[in-house]
Amino acid sequence: MFKTFLIGILLGIAAAAGALYAIPAVDQHREVSIVSVAPNGGNSESFHINIPMDRVMAGGQGQTAALPAELAWPQDTILADFGAELFKVRNARDAVVGIAARTVAKHDGAEIIDWVIHLPARGSVYVNMNPIPQEGGYRVGQIRSGTREFATLSGAVSERWVSDTSGEEDAPAGRVELAAIYVGRAEPEAIE
Repeated sequence: MFKTFLIGILLGIAAAAGALYAIPAVDQHREVSIVSVAPNGGNSESFHINIPMDRVMAGGQGQTAALPAELAWPQDTILADFGAELFKVRNARDAVVGIAARTVAKHDGAEIIDWVIHLPARGSVYVNMNPIPQEGGYRVGQIRSGTREFATLSGAVSERWVSDTSGEEDAPAGRVELAAIYVGRAEPEAIE
């Protein structure tokens, strides 16, 4: 009787494993990365954010139209010159591949702009932007750190606003274009 019980348990485990293999419980799709070789070395990748459709959250003190509308931004004096936005990030095929947060802070007359771009299954990139726009309306920033596949990369990211000129009724007002150039660097030093 005990042998029959053990054989039943082993056959049940085998049947459950076979069923999970044949019919996966979770079938997550990962969008293929569109990365190309940059002319001067490294890899390049571009993303965009359609405004207003891809804006998930926008907040800051004194902002007249918060998103979502019921967002109550803290009225603490330490956050008086701070604003944050959260976006869906799209690749060149217009598929949503991640999220990004953009923060703007003002301190002693200087402006600080940071991006954190998170791409699930790939990692996150932290970028510190130069607040002064370049010729052509670009802002350029340096990759300061990253996680997972971005942990050993350095490089630059540029942002620019492109207004929609199509005149279509349901077209976005414009888009934020992010262009990243990744350059490999040595492995991070081991922490002793």
